Amino acid sequence: MRNRWLILVGVLFILWGLVSLVSTVFHVNAGAFCLPVALIALGVWLLVRPRVLGPGTGFHLLLLGDLHRSGDWRVTSEEIWVGVGDIRLDMTQAEIPPGETTLHVLGFVGDVRLHLPPDVGVAVSSAAFVTDARVLGQQYETVFDALHVTSENYEAAGRKIRLEVTAFVADLRVERA
Repeated sequence: MRNRWLILVGVLFILWGLVSLVSTVFHVNAGAFCLPVALIALGVWLLVRPRVLGPGTGFHLLLLGDLHRSGDWRVTSEEIWVGVGDIRLDMTQAEIPPGETTLHVLGFVGDVRLHLPPDVGVAVSSAAFVTDARVLGQQYETVFDALHVTSENYEAAGRKIRLEVTAFVADLRVERA
């Protein structure tokens, strides 16, 4: 599942390269054909996508802007799409259900900040071209590589947060209260 997004991004870049190569070799304006097809495919996918998400999974879309949550709120599994923006989720006073809660963050460029209670386990995955991450006091930097970090208490924790980020550039910060 984690590598699915890396494979998808890789396939998209290969297709983009092939279309560009064919366009150059045969002197064809591929953009005149590919852009409308891509827009139609994106529209169909956006209509079908909410049905693909599991029951109880939220969907949030922000092209430009920030998503901030703090205080008393209920954490649920959610897919968050952000073009360019910041996501700040302070879960120190939030109601986190037992078991694993998954947050999928997909975007172009953005910061993701999580503030967690001490007893919550966390697993962080990032599939980005550039990732700058600070997870529970440890610094990680990746370029064209995936990042996978799991807290020591993840397996034994009664409440778990799984953060999966797919982006072009991702800046991640995960801290405990």
